[in-house]
Amino acid sequence: MKHQTSLSLQGMSCASCVAHIEKALHGIPGVLEASVNLATERAEVITSGVIPFPILQVAIEKAGYQAQEISGEDPPGASSSTEDRRNQEQATLKRDLLIAALLTLPVFLLEMGAHLVPAFHHFLNDSIGQQTNWWIQLGLTSAVLFGPGRRFFKAGVPSLLRMAPDMNSLVVLGTSAAFGFSVVATVAPFWLPEGTVHVYFEAAAVIVTLILIGRFLEGKAKGRTSQAIQRLVKMQPKTARVLRKGDFVELPIAEVTHGDHLQVRPGERIAVDGIVLEGSSFVDESMISGEPIPVEKSVDAKLVGGTMNQAGALTMAATAVGGETVLAQIILMVEQAQGSKLPIQALVDRVTRWFVPTVVLLAALTFGAWMLFGPAPALTLGLVNAVAVLIVACPCAMGLATPTSIMVGTGRGAEMGVLFRKGEALQALQVTRVVALDKTGTLTEGRPSLTDLHLIQGFSRDQVLALVAAVEGKSEHPIAKALVAAAVQENLTIPPAADFESVTGYGVRATVNGQRIEVGADRWMEQLGLVLTPLQQQALLLGNEGKSPLYVAVDGSLAAMVAVSDPIKESTPPAIDALHALDLPVAMITGDNRLTAQAIANRLGIDEVVAEVLPAGKVQALEELKARFGSLTFIGDGINDAPALAAADVGIAIGTGTDIAMEAADVVLMSGSLDSVPQAIALSKATMRNIRQNLFWAFAYNAALIPIAAGALYPATGMLLSPALAAGAMALSSLFVLANALRLRGLPLN
Repeated sequence: MKHQTSLSLQGMSCASCVAHIEKALHGIPGVLEASVNLATERAEVITSGVIPFPILQVAIEKAGYQAQEISGEDPPGASSSTEDRRNQEQATLKRDLLIAALLTLPVFLLEMGAHLVPAFHHFLNDSIGQQTNWWIQLGLTSAVLFGPGRRFFKAGVPSLLRMAPDMNSLVVLGTSAAFGFSVVATVAPFWLPEGTVHVYFEAAAVIVTLILIGRFLEGKAKGRTSQAIQRLVKMQPKTARVLRKGDFVELPIAEVTHGDHLQVRPGERIAVDGIVLEGSSFVDESMISGEPIPVEKSVDAKLVGGTMNQAGALTMAATAVGGETVLAQIILMVEQAQGSKLPIQALVDRVTRWFVPTVVLLAALTFGAWMLFGPAPALTLGLVNAVAVLIVACPCAMGLATPTSIMVGTGRGAEMGVLFRKGEALQALQVTRVVALDKTGTLTEGRPSLTDLHLIQGFSRDQVLALVAAVEGKSEHPIAKALVAAAVQENLTIPPAADFESVTGYGVRATVNGQRIEVGADRWMEQLGLVLTPLQQQALLLGNEGKSPLYVAVDGSLAAMVAVSDPIKESTPPAIDALHALDLPVAMITGDNRLTAQAIANRLGIDEVVAEVLPAGKVQALEELKARFGSLTFIGDGINDAPALAAADVGIAIGTGTDIAMEAADVVLMSGSLDSVPQAIALSKATMRNIRQNLFWAFAYNAALIPIAAGALYPATGMLLSPALAAGAMALSSLFVLANALRLRGLPLN
């Protein structure tokens, strides 16, 4: 029997760490699958039987990392220890970054300032002298490397010793080469050939500072991945009023068991899943269904934990508690979806797996070739050229290639009203093959309102709407509230109503200004003996649009027909047309009834419709669409959309929706308008083009210079690429990457 174990990991810093841990776990007999996620710092291990945690722990520790078991008994998202640890790590990283930046700035000014401004160079030589200048740089750079930069050595050196180098190892090699050569040039310059005595302290210090900036930004992004989970957890009440020995008492939610009787008062969240035993009320279930209209609940009706009770008091029996509740399942789905691997990780895995060993091997071969075939002094020339290879292949440009484009691209997106919460979305969005959307709050306004009012001759709009509002003002039904709101919005005077009566399943009646007013369904009007023929054509049209008409009778005469629904946003039709113009099919996935969903799809020209689905069904629908079309983008706004937003290749949340939806999404449309979706796709394509250019420059440029740094031109021309020129080439590569990324700031807004 297969067994799954979840682990919390520590010590990972890049994608190669993922590969190392997965390799270590796969080496354990009985392990069938091992998936490690860098963002969530978790591992999911599937084994053929139960493997004791200490065996897994030892394997991970031998690979250079730490692990803790996540108990299956814990409710999803309940533990805060990982969050606390991340916050502490982020605070430490911020402190180290500030220290490194303050120490690096004078080093950079002392070295590069002297090169760029001749007058400053002469001033330094006349005031403190070159040797003192170098000693100052040595002291400051040592503080950077062995203070804030110590983290790279603690992780990178053991990785090198285990013959499993990672990005930390690259930082160690690059900084050590620059720093080591500079120390020799400062302390024992006579060991170096004439003309090669230079220092590169600023390169070592700047590398450490830049990598720390990247780590800090990465840490902030990682912290956000858990916020959606924590917000979902807060939806569940901490306590519940439970029947014990004949009285309802306040108990911790953990003490509620299956079959317990609970009391839910007006305005309270329902603690667990269950069924109504006594009472009636309206419950806001938008977090589950996505629909804005609260649902009427009476005896035997199902209740979902985390939903909000409104006007009435309820007594319920618990049918699901703990990890069995719908809310807990939503949390679990978000965790699993966010824990899935991203395509960009595979690219970085491949790059880091071969880049570091190749550079180290080339530097070693360079040194060996000069020792065997080089002219005197072969040892010194071999060392200088090996250092040049390491410096020219320094990971500075490689480290900047992607994050700079992402930073500039996401900044430009923010100006467009498109907030990329996760940089990886820029990669996935450009290859989108199908766009799926939620209905309520995404395609529509997300709140019920009066959409239609058809009058019988002899009645006026203001007259009928005021009478309807007078009667419905006595009702607690959400549709009644929408009708009253329409009258208030039109500044109508609403008269008082008397003798109010609610006829279950039919409608409501009251006396207003001495007139008998009845508002209800067609079956009630027919029961009252009224002929609906004058309004049947309009009723048929409303039905085709997915609306349910209500009729109004005044003193026994048919007066009007009204309809309340969730209106389509003005920005929706042009946005759908723009997506079709990009040759992207559009699908709608909603918890609403099939008739309403199909009617809206027909009006908007939507290609695919999946209706009447709960959160788990939305994720399943997404998987089916992915299988048919390929990469998928999902757009939604509700809590119930969080699993789908996280499961999609790119999840886009409407900015006017819930915080939880926005935290689970990769992209947020700040304006709440779908017009921004085509802009986001265009920005994604431009940014990924920019990243590919940067990566080409970072690798191709350095790859072309590595042979020159190794001395390939020496036999024919006698020319060597000194470490000074190598450092300059490295800096030039980085400057090109930065300048190229900044071009994204010029993208048009439309």
